[in-house]
Order: sequence, then structure tokens, then C-alpha cells
Amino acid sequence: MGPVPNSDIFPKQLSFDANCDGNVKYTVKNGDDCYEQTHTLDMDMQGKYSAPKEAHWLLRRIYILTWIGNYDRPQALADLIAGITLGLTIIPQSIAYAALAGLSSEYGLYSAFIGSIIYVFFGTIPQVSIGPTSLMAIMTLQFCADKPVQMVIVLAFLAGFVELLMGIFQLGFIVSFIPAPVTKAFTSGTAMIVVLAQLKSLLGIRLKNIPSISAYFSHINPTDAALGIICICLLLALRMLSQVKFKQDTPLTQRLKKVLWYISISRNALVVFFSGLMVYIWVHRRSLEAVPFALSSKVASAMPTIQLPPFAFEYENRTYVFTDILHELGSGVILVPIVAVLANVAIAKAFVKDGKLDASQEMLTLGLCNLAGSFFSAMPTCGAFTRSAVSQASGVRTPMAGIYTGLIVLSALSILTPYFQYIPRASLAAVLIAAVVFMIDLTPIKELWQTNKKDFFSWTGSLIMCLVAGVEMGLLFGIVVSMICILLRLGNPKIEVYLKQHEGNYYVHVVPQSDIYYTGADALRSEIRAACTLYRNDFPIVLHCGRFMQFDATFVEMLIAVAKELANDNVVLVLQHMSLKHQQILPVASNVRFCSEYPELMPPDAKQ
Repeated sequence: MGPVPNSDIFPKQLSFDANCDGNVKYTVKNGDDCYEQTHTLDMDMQGKYSAPKEAHWLLRRIYILTWIGNYDRPQALADLIAGITLGLTIIPQSIAYAALAGLSSEYGLYSAFIGSIIYVFFGTIPQVSIGPTSLMAIMTLQFCADKPVQMVIVLAFLAGFVELLMGIFQLGFIVSFIPAPVTKAFTSGTAMIVVLAQLKSLLGIRLKNIPSISAYFSHINPTDAALGIICICLLLALRMLSQVKFKQDTPLTQRLKKVLWYISISRNALVVFFSGLMVYIWVHRRSLEAVPFALSSKVASAMPTIQLPPFAFEYENRTYVFTDILHELGSGVILVPIVAVLANVAIAKAFVKDGKLDASQEMLTLGLCNLAGSFFSAMPTCGAFTRSAVSQASGVRTPMAGIYTGLIVLSALSILTPYFQYIPRASLAAVLIAAVVFMIDLTPIKELWQTNKKDFFSWTGSLIMCLVAGVEMGLLFGIVVSMICILLRLGNPKIEVYLKQHEGNYYVHVVPQSDIYYTGADALRSEIRAACTLYRNDFPIVLHCGRFMQFDATFVEMLIAVAKELANDNVVLVLQHMSLKHQQILPVASNVRFCSEYPELMPPDAKQ
């Protein structure tokens, strides 16, 4: 045991009268010299570096008001080109995604036109394109397969309502609980499901249920398979056109590169158009029955009409009311909007300027797009990364491009409706497969195994669950695993304990590596007691408090209990880097000291 210490050897800023009134126990000597001193800036400096004034809430919500006043001719021309280009991209995608969701073509186009137009008025990112996506199509299929189309429309309404509430109550932080490995696994799993689901249409297999692998291959239609494979090869070849490089950079080569780029981004429209044209000519020269391909469903009338979502309807001699619809949709009412918000915010973050993203506004806008879409019989929608990339490459300047995209989609609905039935299903399947196959990312297998085993198992488990139990269960699995990991970290914080020496005196330095919440209070107490036992209560305990952001009641009670336990063993507890606000929460204790810098830590002897 060391010599008996003298409390006068503590620096003046650490000394105080333990018997004084609690209201005055923390004086200037007691810490103001070490902690939060206020230094006032002069008015010129404050004015120079003051934050810009926040826009009025109405301008932030109806976002078109912030830029329409400065809208000029160059912007209008750029948006016109981008809008037309995007329209040529979104039409074949919408038809294909509607087929993926088990719907006829017009429902995908309804979603495309209303989402594009609504985003013009409320959207904040010019590149974002709201409409049907492979993600929303597979989610719709997951929850609405073999159910009446009215279920899809009500799902769009409910998804929009939940997204709107998330925006109003600023619940975007929920997305932060879904880590990147889970998102990657979910995206890859969804893409794999799309590919596997579309192989039947690509190969012309017309059986609904396939009993065995041999039956699968025996029912392949050679003409459908040939057309599908040719379409995929064409799509992949046309995709490479945008990457063609010329040895010389001349005006001619620049124009040629632009032409090749337009051909590349229009590849979906070209494949759908020419395959449909081939079937159209075939039918008019022979007959519809003579066509050797499986064709899309016939669309009777495709012009959108405004009507309330079908909250009650009759189908196959059964009356569905709203509660029946909710029961049928199940967890899709929550999972579909969460997935849509996750995708939309991720895309917005990829294209936002200066990192200034209003996630709440994006959620509000997405909610309005789906709510409005449900009045036009649309399927659930969200942003699409591929279309957003096309908008960016097309030189879009403002969300106004969505007006032109919406008009092109409406023109397709009014003019091209009778011709949708001539589109081969194999060509639509090829469009879908070629679009999503590049979303399959297996690089985490190697990267995560080498860097973080926990993330590796989270990614692997989410991917397997997506493929085996469905995309919603895969996402839920990933979220639950991530939340468990967070709770384990909160309940078992990393705490490092050292025996250190300063000016010939030893002390035990306890350094938490993160903030300590009530879940980790017992772990910290156990570490302190273990350190006292190890060093036989010979040295003072210095607890580093610099990472503590806030004290809850459990944590304060733990500190008080630890101080009493150490006082019984005549051990000083030094709270290092604790703010005055937190100091004032603690009651007076004779063996508790506060300090900031290391030179102030140790007296010649600190054992009392």
C-alpha cells in the first residue's frame, strides 16, 4: 500500500469542498478553465460565415416554386431532350415490369405517366424518375400473385399513405437501420428472382406448375427460346455501344458517339418495337394463330380514368371489403413502402448535389406519387437507378423533364394500345433479364469474408432468405440481424483498461471506446470493479468520459454506486473530460474528482 495521500496536492481546478452546498460545488476553479469557455465572434465574422436562411416551408414542400421562377430556354431545351429520351426508355420498361408483376401492359404505363408528372411539382432531384421498377414489380407479385388487380391498386394507395406519413413524421432514419450488406443482398436476391421468374417466358414454357427439372426442359418452345436469346444478345450488344471509344476526338466522332449513345439507351424500345413489328407483319400476312410465339395479353382500353381506389369490390362471387384487403396484403402494407423508400433515398443520394438531400421531402413526394397513382389504377412505384442514370446522361436540368416523359407515355397509351398484344413475351422477358442481371453483385462474398465476418453472414443469410422465403423475409431477416448486433454492441461496449504512470505515480485508466447507454452500464461497472480487484485497490481509477454524450438515470445511478464502492475501499474516482452539464447531475462525493488534461490527472499520491 502506498503512503497516505494529501488532498492539497490536487491542482486547484480539481479541488472543492465536499461539504459545500451542491448548488455552488462546481466553481470556476472546478472546471471552467478546462471545459466549455465561450468565445464570442465579432459581428462581421458572424455575418460572413452565417448559415443561409432556410426557405419557407411552402417552398420546401411544393419544390417547383424554388426553381420555376428562374427557368429559362436552355434549361427547357435540355429537359425536353432528356424527357423524350427517358420516355423511350420507360415505355418498354413499364410494359415489361407490369408483366413481371402479373398485370397487363397498361398498368405499368399508368404508373409511369402519373409518377413522372407528380414528381415535377414536388421532387427535389432532377435525375430521379418515379415509375414501375423491377423491385416494386417483384414485391407486387409477392403479395398480389393470383389475386384480383384491385388488390394491386389498393396496395399502391396504402404504400403511398405510409410513405406520406413517414415523410410527415420525418421517419427517414428508419432506413439507416438497414446496413449496406443487407441492401446489397436484397438487391441481388431480387434480381435473381426476376431472372428465374422470367426464364419461363424467355424459353416459352407455358406450364404454370413444373413438376420436375426434366419436365422444365421438355416444355421449352424452340421459337420462343430462339427469339428470347436473340433479344438478350442484341440488348447486351447495344448496351456496349455507349462504351465505344474512338482514337481521334473530332466533331464527327463526337456526333457519332452521341448517335451510338442514343441507340444504346433506346435498346429496350428498339427490341420491343422490332419484335412487335415482326409479329404484326406475321399476323397480317397469315393469322394470329399462326404466330409461333407466346404474345402479351390483349388490352381493351388503356386510357387512364380518375376513380377512387377499390376499397370494396366483388370478385369471383366474393365480396371484398377493406378489412379483407388488408388481411390479404398482410405485411406488404408495411414492407412495400419501406423498400420503396429505401430504393428512392438511395438513388436520390447518388445524384444529389452538395450532399443536401431532403429525405423527408423525397418520402412525401413518393407517397404523393403512389397515392395519386392509385386513383389512376397504377401499381406501386419508386425511383429506378437505370432511368435516373439515363436522365443524368441526357443532360437533365430540372424535374420539368418529367412532363415530357409523362406526355410521351400518355401518347403511347392513346395510340399504341391496340398493338400491345403483338409484343412477344420472350422479348419482354429478355428486356427484364438484361436490365436486372447487372444488379446481381457477388463481390461481397470475398470482400466481407476478409473484412467483416458479421457482415458476411448478414449478407449471406439475407440473400438465402430472399431466394428461399421471399424478398420481404430476406429484408426482415437482415434488419433483425442488424438490430441484434446493435443491441449486443450497446449491451457489451468495448472498454480498454490500462495501468499508466504520470510523474512517478500510477493510476488505472478506464477508456470506453464508445458512448455508454443504460444497456452497457453494468458492463462498465464490472470493468471498473475487475480493475480494482486486479490492482488490489492500490491506485486511483481514472474514467475517460469524453465520449459520453448524455447520461440516463441508470448510468447516473451506476456512477454513484461505483463512487460509493470505491469510497469504501479508499480509492479516488477521477472523471476525466466530463462536461460541466454532466458534472452537475452527480451528487457531491468526497472521493470523486474531475479533470481535463493528463498533466492534471495525478497528485504525488492519490490513495485516500
